Amino acid sequence: MKIGITCYPSVGGSGILATELGKELAKRGHEVHFISYERPFRLPTDTPRLHFHPVVINDYDLFKYPDYTLPLSVKMAEVSREHRLDVLHVHYAVPHATAAILARGMLPSERQPRVVTTLHGTDTTLLGRDPGYGPAIHHALTHSDAVTTVSEFLKAETQKVLGFEGHIDVIHNFFVPGEPKRSREEVRRELNLRDETVIFHSSNLRPLKRIDLLLEIVARIRSREPFKLLILAGGNFTPFVGQVRRLGLESRVIVREKVSDIEDYLQIADLGLFTSETESFCLSILEAMFFGCPSVARCVGGIPEVVADKITGRLVASSEADELARVAETLINDSAARRAMGEAARIRAHELFSCEVIVPCYEELYRRVGAM
Repeated sequence: MKIGITCYPSVGGSGILATELGKELAKRGHEVHFISYERPFRLPTDTPRLHFHPVVINDYDLFKYPDYTLPLSVKMAEVSREHRLDVLHVHYAVPHATAAILARGMLPSERQPRVVTTLHGTDTTLLGRDPGYGPAIHHALTHSDAVTTVSEFLKAETQKVLGFEGHIDVIHNFFVPGEPKRSREEVRRELNLRDETVIFHSSNLRPLKRIDLLLEIVARIRSREPFKLLILAGGNFTPFVGQVRRLGLESRVIVREKVSDIEDYLQIADLGLFTSETESFCLSILEAMFFGCPSVARCVGGIPEVVADKITGRLVASSEADELARVAETLINDSAARRAMGEAARIRAHELFSCEVIVPCYEELYRRVGAM
């Protein structure tokens, strides 16, 4: 099949998932065309059957703010026409689904690709509640040929928040772990680690990720075992430097920004720690699971669909720093329990969230909408 994919190209779960999906589809013989304002940061430049088409955004004085939706829709129509796309798979409803529906309408009926919209979270939970966006999102979903969410939680939220009554397929996220480029010893030397347990956190640092709470928890852990917090930041960590100093964590917190070779650091992770207000899925937890790393996380959103409590990690209902610190401290001090949970996490990741399990679900969906 010939598939167009549009996603946000910056660091974030939706863009990472879309990029990995495109790469896997290309490996399976499909022709994949990415359409966005920038090349997704994990999209390679030399993979057969994988193409990138940049959208040019003009900053006309006529507009107070540069418009992206219309140039994107025109580029989608252009790529669909020139490459005879079967499907436009858009990740995130606004503006991607809206642009795909506009693009489809620019083409003659016999050349119109099917539109598949995947919701990843804030397009429902944040923008869906905004009266300036909600009706447009509902319209985009109603006029899509298929709608998917990354968790049962997000499906229920979409139905509740947007009042969407159409069919929704739940297709969970997946991860394809690559081989680390450096050894564990090299990475630990780079981070100046000796015998410390490594607490791992990876996110784009948006307010919903509650980095303030993460740092408060680390400051309250009273472990008999030495540990450090490694943060892989998909955004600017500077706003949190003051809190790090105030809590006296300068020697305990290590930050690496916009890491592309994430596997180098995942291989040294001993325990994940995630403090989000809500998550539709939490791809970072899954990435850690593939490397045998259990996580402590707040029991919110779709996270219980990823983490099996007390088997592959610990889910905490409380948002209190003291309670989360106590649970994390218990696992820092119990390496045997941590290893057992980590191995269970690795098995669960492969059985439920591997590309071999998830990508065929998307292929079947494309075939289904193509037969409509």
